[in-house]
Amino acid sequence: MAERRTPSRERIVAGAADMISRRGLSATSIREMAKHAKAPLGSTYHYFPEGKQQLATEAVRYTGEWVARSLRKELESGPVEGLRAFLALWRKIVVESDFHAGCPVLAVAVEEPPADEVPPALAAAADVFAQWETLLAASLREHGAEAEQAAQLATLVVAAVEGTVAMCRAKRSAQPLDDTAEQLRALVVGAIKR
Repeated sequence: MAERRTPSRERIVAGAADMISRRGLSATSIREMAKHAKAPLGSTYHYFPEGKQQLATEAVRYTGEWVARSLRKELESGPVEGLRAFLALWRKIVVESDFHAGCPVLAVAVEEPPADEVPPALAAAADVFAQWETLLAASLREHGAEAEQAAQLATLVVAAVEGTVAMCRAKRSAQPLDDTAEQLRALVVGAIKR
């Protein structure tokens, strides 16, 4: 019985991530996320009894781990290859969605939280960005970059890629991502040659 539930729960989470990447969090209801995932609303509430914020948190974590798996694999060949794969992943998402989809982690991160609390989805977004930065920085250090430079460059890569994905959607062109890729590659190569 548990085996049959897992794909349905994962499908709901993946569908929510895709929906958030396209419309943002506040513009998306839990009902719309369930419909987008082709899942019954009752099942969605069964898996996510705390509602939209719980589902959004899981969608952010899902995206974070999906990207981290790709990064870990490609970083085995070094930071230049990891950077290439990170950029290619986001390029594929924006181009194949005809510039309708971006990053659900960024979409959640830019939502205005209530004044007196940090929503779990926002905290998850911060964790995901930190995870990606940590993976990139570790690879840079392993390949000769100084620790402080590696950390700063990893932050720059994540920030640049996330921002450029948003620019690609606005301009309906992959050119900003391609231009950013060239400059980031040069910075990474320079950091590891020292």
